[in-house]
Amino acid sequence: MMRRRELLSLAVPALLHAQEKARRNGPATIRAVEVIRVEGTRKYEAGDARRQHQVNPLHVYEEHRPAEYRETARPAGEAKATALYLRIGTEEGVEGLYGPIDIEAAIVVYQQLRPFLTGKDALAGETLWDKLHRSNRHSRSSHFMMAISAVDNALWDLRGRYYSTPVYRLLGGPTRKQVEAYGSCLGHSVEPERMRKTAAEYKRQGFRHQKWFLPWGPGDGPAGLQKNVDMARHLREALGNDADMMFDAFMGWDVNYAVQWAKQVEQYRPRWIEEAFHPDKMESFAALRRATSVPVATGEHFYGRWEAMRFLQAGAISVVQADPEWCGGVSELVKVCHIASSYDAQVIPHGHNVHAALHVVAAQSPMTCPLVEYLISKMSSYYWFEKWDPKPVDGKIPLPETPGFGIALDEAKITRRSVATWG
Repeated sequence: MMRRRELLSLAVPALLHAQEKARRNGPATIRAVEVIRVEGTRKYEAGDARRQHQVNPLHVYEEHRPAEYRETARPAGEAKATALYLRIGTEEGVEGLYGPIDIEAAIVVYQQLRPFLTGKDALAGETLWDKLHRSNRHSRSSHFMMAISAVDNALWDLRGRYYSTPVYRLLGGPTRKQVEAYGSCLGHSVEPERMRKTAAEYKRQGFRHQKWFLPWGPGDGPAGLQKNVDMARHLREALGNDADMMFDAFMGWDVNYAVQWAKQVEQYRPRWIEEAFHPDKMESFAALRRATSVPVATGEHFYGRWEAMRFLQAGAISVVQADPEWCGGVSELVKVCHIASSYDAQVIPHGHNVHAALHVVAAQSPMTCPLVEYLISKMSSYYWFEKWDPKPVDGKIPLPETPGFGIALDEAKITRRSVATWG
C-alpha cells in the first residue's frame, strides 16, 4: 500500500500547479452585461405545416376554441430569423454567452440586473444567485426569475470558459457519454393515420420516448374526451410495447376530466400525463395522482426549489419538469434535482432550450435525470445562428467537449448584429 509520504509527493505538485493556474488566471470581474440581437434569413424545406393546436386554459370559452385542425402542406421558402443572446464580459477578457433567451427575461436583465452585476465577481456563483434573488420583491417568480435564469446560465458558461472545461464537468463530471432525448411532438398533426405514421417514423429515428399534445378539453364535451382517449390507443398501436408515450394537457383540464381520461388510458401505459392543471392547483395534481396509476408530471412553470419541494411533500407528482431557462438557471435546477432524489422522483427538465438542461442532466444520476426533452419542430430552427446544434443522433445527444456550453455564433448566418436596449 502506498505510504502517506508517497501520496503527498504526488498530491503537492498537483496542488501547487492548481494554485499557480489560479494566480495566472486571476479574478473575473464583471465589466459588461449585454443583450445581443442577431438577425438573418433562414431557408426551410417543404413539408407539413405542423400547426396542430394543443388544449389550453382559454379553450373553455367557445370563442377561443380553435376549429378542428387538418394538416396542410407547406412549400419551401425563406423566413426572417432573430434571436437574443446574453453576453457577460469581464475586465480580464473572459466572456460568457447564453441563449437564445426570451425577450421578457432580456428586458429585466437590461433594466434591473445589468447595473447590479457590474463590478461583481463572476466566479462567485452561489453568492450572485442569492443576491439577485434578494434584490427585488418580485424575484420569486415570473419574468424576474427568468432573468435570473438567463444570468445564471451565462455565468456558468463564463466559468466553463474560464476553467477551459464543459459545464457538466464543473457540476461534478459526466454520468454518461450521451444523454437520451425524448421527442416532443408539439405542432404535429394528431389525425389518426398521420399521427401513427409520424410516431413510427420517429421511433425508427431513435426516439424511444415520445410526447404528444392533447388538443381537446372539457369545452369539447364527451366527443373530445373520446378523441383524447383514442390518441393513446393509436399511439400505443403505432409504437408497440417497447416505447414510451407521454401526454401534455397544458393546464387545460380539471380534475374530473383528467381522472376520466386517465382511467380509460391506464391500459395503454402512458409514462406520464403532464401539466393537466394550472400549477397553482397543487391539490388537483395530488388528487389525480391518488386516482390513477398514470404518473403525474409538472414543473415547467416552477420558479425555484421551493415550489418543487411543496409538490413533492404533498405527493402530487412523480416527475419534476423544472426548466433551467425559467426556474433559476443551472444553479437552481441542480438544487431541484437534489431535492427530488430524496423523494425518489425524477427530474426531466422542460425543453424550452437544450443547452443548460443537457449539462445538468449529464452530471446527475440517470436514476434522477434519465432524459432531456427535444422539441422536434422548434429545435429544427431554434439554433439557426449557432455553429453547434445539440441534435440527437439515434435518439441521443453526445456531450460536447468545448468549454462552457459550447455556444458559438455562426457569423456567416448573421446579417445584422446589435446591442439591444429598453427604456
